[in-house]
Amino acid sequence: MTKDAEIIVFHDEWINNIEIAEANFEDLKDLKLLNAENIPTLEDYLIQGKKIPNCKLIVELKPCKTKGLEDLMVKKALDLIQKYDLENQFEFISFSLNICKEIKKEKPNFVVFYLNGDLNPQELKEAGLDGFEYDFKLLLENLDWISNAKYLDLKSNSWTVNDVDVFRKLSNAGIDFITTNTPDVFVNE
Repeated sequence: MTKDAEIIVFHDEWINNIEIAEANFEDLKDLKLLNAENIPTLEDYLIQGKKIPNCKLIVELKPCKTKGLEDLMVKKALDLIQKYDLENQFEFISFSLNICKEIKKEKPNFVVFYLNGDLNPQELKEAGLDGFEYDFKLLLENLDWISNAKYLDLKSNSWTVNDVDVFRKLSNAGIDFITTNTPDVFVNE
């Protein structure tokens, strides 16, 4: 989220040596991405996503410097999703436990996955979340978390799995989903 509270779609905290949280959207809107396009806003993303009703939209809200900023970002994101009537088309993910809890507090039926990796399945269940999406290295050290999640009716996902052996270990443990940069590698797995 920019300094003036515009939610943009960009993975990193910085673009062209500019910290996004300390810049107004006006200062960023004309910067070009590697694909030569301008930085899209969350609203742009939602408008495009609405055109494909059977497409699941994943919204990752990045942690902010304060709880107040995170709460504002959650409110703005939820308002946009309601504005475009997309409640059934998306899921939230975040490294911020506060963001995850705030979403569930405001919209208990929304699907929210935690990314940080510092909570086990029981703690996620107690926090009222729907599951985890953890780094594959952490899950390889805690494979029982996958079966524990299933027992607790939580979903499990792992990022970023690009290796077939890692995929097989997680798959054999019963993981629900993986995030990958190489989906073609797993077509026959």
